[in-house]
Parts: sequence; structure tokens; C-alpha cells
Amino acid sequence: MHEIITLQLGQQSNYLATHFWNAQESYFTYSEDQEPAINHDIHWRPGIGADGTETYMPRTVIYDLKGGFGSMAKTNALYNDLEEGQTPQALCVQTHPSLRLPPDSPPLLSHHRNGPTVLQKQPVIPQSTYQQSLDAGLEPPPLTTDTVRYWSDFNRVFYHPRSVVQLNEYELNSSIMPFERYATGEDLFASLDKEHDLLDRDLRPFIEEADQMQGIQVMTGLDDAWGGFAAKYLERIRDEYGKTAMFVWGSEQESAMRVGGLSREKRLPRLANKVRTLTEVYKYASVVVPFTVPATLPGSVVLDASSQWHNTALSAAAIESVTLPSRLRDPANRDTMGTLADTLNAMGKQNVASLGMSFAPEPTEEEDVVMEGTQDFRQRQKLLNQKSSRHAAVMAKENPEGVFLDINFTPTDQLDYVRRRGGGDDDRPRVFSQVLTSRGYEVDEQAQEAKEAEEDERFRRRSSYETVMRSYHTPLRFPLLDSFPQIFRDDSGEPLKRGGGINVTSSLSTDASVHRRLKSLRTTVGRSIGLEDREQLGNELAEMADEYHEGWSSGSDDGDDD
Repeated sequence: MHEIITLQLGQQSNYLATHFWNAQESYFTYSEDQEPAINHDIHWRPGIGADGTETYMPRTVIYDLKGGFGSMAKTNALYNDLEEGQTPQALCVQTHPSLRLPPDSPPLLSHHRNGPTVLQKQPVIPQSTYQQSLDAGLEPPPLTTDTVRYWSDFNRVFYHPRSVVQLNEYELNSSIMPFERYATGEDLFASLDKEHDLLDRDLRPFIEEADQMQGIQVMTGLDDAWGGFAAKYLERIRDEYGKTAMFVWGSEQESAMRVGGLSREKRLPRLANKVRTLTEVYKYASVVVPFTVPATLPGSVVLDASSQWHNTALSAAAIESVTLPSRLRDPANRDTMGTLADTLNAMGKQNVASLGMSFAPEPTEEEDVVMEGTQDFRQRQKLLNQKSSRHAAVMAKENPEGVFLDINFTPTDQLDYVRRRGGGDDDRPRVFSQVLTSRGYEVDEQAQEAKEAEEDERFRRRSSYETVMRSYHTPLRFPLLDSFPQIFRDDSGEPLKRGGGINVTSSLSTDASVHRRLKSLRTTVGRSIGLEDREQLGNELAEMADEYHEGWSSGSDDGDDD
């Protein structure tokens, strides 16, 4: 089966993961003669529901602070008796009759630093009308930034109660005891792990259910306390599972600078958190992907930078697309997390990767007719580009030194809010390795020839100065669900309609710009770190940076991303 287990750490990551799981649920097919493009056993654990029907729930463990789960309650009518007149607040929200909570599910547990595990009652947060409609089997109303208060407000799937772990030592958005510093997360993990053995209690049951686990993906913050929590967790996992592929998706709050939510003074401690997290996670992860929503976006993307629902939707579209090879059924476009990691690490310990994405709506039937009959070269080329030119194999063949997509999610790591420069050839760093995935675009003769040429190229001995590239493709488009914000626009500037899909090309790359960014971080953050840690962290950053400087001689990546 080659299962993947997911760890979700914190509010921002749970927003991201909710978009991810909603997309996975949409790929289920319920007809015997319709085979899905996705192997659901990779991310979903089968079971038997209360009425004896087959169920599927995500192979994931979700951590969040007190108050972070919103209206997702700890008790459920399927396994906990309710008094007459009470409304059952399900721990998980029903999306399809086949996705049901098992009857033997235990209640959600809460944890205290100095005492036994107890079941706590919190003030009930009322369900949104969207969730109420899902529970009633009705068509839900459109979601807005005002109605999405928590990630559970747009969640469409059931989670096993064993997946949900609330940490009551800290409260979400508390100003009295903020969960912000790296050391805070590190200490919290150490305390809970000493008392409960988190790996044994929370993660190992999912791992032991797997027939042949291909890897673990971790969604976490890099520049807050969750970074410290994640670093200690990954250390435990690596001790137990030494050869398991681990991908770390590390979100950063850089976008808050451009909406007035993060001053220069608050930015510096976050960068210090990132330095500590990155130097630790680098030791244990197969691939680390720091990402944030960039300040400059193409006109086809319009989002509210202050909304976590919006920001994480854009990131999720890129992450969900670039990881498709790990769960596709098509053997020609399927690879494990380990193979993807090996591709990106082809030239050494280069496991800090950059995330990129481009997208295009599928041409309508009317546009297809126009394309066939038009004599206007520019209009024809524009429509043709939407239809096929972003096929991954074609792009890789035409850009053997690396493909640079429209949206670059790499954080700038600057103290002050700046717009990313450039996009010109002079600003582009050397790409060491790249994984490129396209979805939805037409597979024409050009694409087939490019894919065949790539397969032949894999068996040729490559120079250490050549970019290592691997491309994948699937006709499966990225779904625009009713839980997904309307952030994508068509050529006329109108929001793309929900219920359809978009063609996406996404990439993971290791490139020489990491060298400059790590050196810049070392200089920027050095003075804010205590003397006892400054030298060690500085040396570790320098060693990491050197891995991305090897073989790079043109020096033209100076200023990239600034």
C-alpha cells in the first residue's frame, strides 16, 4: 500500500491540512465501474462504521492548542450518550455516508503538565451554517472570510478521535501565555513526551496499521513555538524509524508583515525561531520546504492576505499538486516519497527545497472552437498555452536548467516587508535538482515525446553541473470545492466557479539561492541569540549554506528573492 502518515502541528498547519484532506475526499468514486486516479489507501485508513458500512478516515494526527478546534466537539453521538434535547456536536463532520465514525471510538483526551489525563469541558462554539448544512445533508451556503473562524468551519471529512489531540497547556491566541518561542514548543514536547510518550501513544498506532509505510509528512510552523515542538518530535521519529522518508512543510507568517500584523520588532524573534527550527529539522528530515504566500502574485490570484483560509488555500493547491506522484495509481507517473527525496538530494545534503506553482483554467468548449479557427497568433498561442504547454515533461525538456513558475512560495527572510524582485534570467539561481508535477493539461504528441526522452535521459550518466529533473503528469485537475475560497480568476478577472477544476503545474527545487538566504539569516539573527548558542547556530547555518554553494561559480544569484 505504501501508506503515508501525516502530522499536523498547530492552527496554521491545520488550515493547510484541511484543504489537503478536503481535496483527497473529493477524489473518492462511488461507482464500481469508475476507478479513481488516486490510491486512497495511501492516506486513508479503512474501517467499519456504526451501521456496518465501510469507512475511510485520514491517517493523520492533529495537534492544536486549547480553543483551536472551533466547533469540533470532543464527544459524538455515535459513541457518547446525549441527554434528551441536546444537539450532538460531532467530533467529525460527515461528508458522505461511507465516511462514518467507528462505534468504538474513545472521547477526545486533554492533557495537563502536572496530573493525569482528564476529559475537559470547554465553552461550546456554535457550528457555522456551513457545518450545519453538511450535517443535515443540505447544500451548504457559500463560505466567506467572515464565516470561516476556525479550520474546522470548512472541514468536510471525518477524523478518528485518536487523530485529534488538544494541548491544554496553552490557549490559542493567548496574550498572557503566548505560544510563540521555539524554546516554549521544545519544552512542551519534552514535558508531554516524558509523561505520555507521544510517539507511542499518538503516532505509532497509525504506523503499525500500515502494511508498508512509505513516509511521514509533517505540517508545522517554522517560525513559532510549533517549530520547537516539531524539531523534538522529528528527533524521536528519526531515532525509531531511521530510514523512513520525512517531508516537512514549514509555514511562516511573513505575509502578516504586509497587512500590518507583524512589526519589525516582532519579526526578529520569529526569524530567530526559524533559525533554531531549521538547523534542527535539517538533521532529521529528508526534505524541508519553508513556504509563505509571496507579496507579489499574478493577476489571476486575488486573496485576502489577512485570512488564513485564503493563504493556506493557495499553498495547499501547490503542495497537494506536487505530492501527487506519491499516491497516483498510474505506474508511469507514480513514485514514493523516498524517490522524490532522493531526486532533490541528488548532489549531497541539499534537503531545503523551494515550492513553486503556476495554474491555468481549462479552456472552455467555446475557446477550443476559437483556437481551432482563429488566425490571430497571439490569441491562439495564449489558448494553446492554457491547454498543453505547461505539461511537466515539455517544460522540463524546454528548460533543462530548471523551470521557474509564476508563484514562488520561498520566504524572503527579511526583517522588513519587501517585494520580491525580478523573475528575469539574471535573477534566477542555479537549480541543482527539481521535481515537476503537472495536472489537467492535455497530453499531446509533444508531451509524449518529451516524457520518453526524459526516461531515456535517466539512464545516462550526468555531469555534476547538470540539473537533475524528474517530471510527472496526471489528467486529474485540482478541484475547486465549495470549501475552497474563490481566489483564482479567469482572463476577465471573474472568480472561477466552484465545482470545477484548474490545471496546475507545481515544483520542488533545490537551488543556489538557499546559500545566500542562510548567510543572510546568520547575519540578521546572530545578535539576537544568546552567546551560548550563537557560535553553534552560526556554524550550523554556515555548514548548511556551503551545501548550496558547491559548484556554483557565476555568483549571479546575489539579490535573488530580495
